[in-house]
Amino acid sequence: MPKKRNFPQLEPAKRRSRLEDKIEDQLKAYGVPYEYERHKLKYTVPERVATYLPDFKVGPIYIEVKGTFQRHGASGSAEERKKLILVKEAHPHLDIRLVFANASQPIYKGSPTTLAKWAVDHGFLYADKGTIPSSWIKEIQ
Repeated sequence: MPKKRNFPQLEPAKRRSRLEDKIEDQLKAYGVPYEYERHKLKYTVPERVATYLPDFKVGPIYIEVKGTFQRHGASGSAEERKKLILVKEAHPHLDIRLVFANASQPIYKGSPTTLAKWAVDHGFLYADKGTIPSSWIKEIQ
């Protein structure tokens, strides 16, 4: 009888935040297939080509989960916003949407611009309260 081989079990990719965990739980509850951080999208930063790793891809929709743009301080905040704009410009045919934990939060401390206003001003569809709207799910089912 051949010896049984033990292969290592692959662990699922770990989410980077509780908000991403929440979005994944919603997608599972809806029973829709999704991929987590599987697609790298190239975009050009002046003088260099970079890649961007969207959080989720659900059907044709890319979903980026943002609790805040303030993770890296004020300069990091601006870099995160600029990166999203550059990715959108590099891939105008892609449907990239944002899910915010609190869309009424300012883009940085003291700013009059909220995450919601920034998203609208830059042509991103967005959702609030860390919840994917059922209308988005209906679009892909």
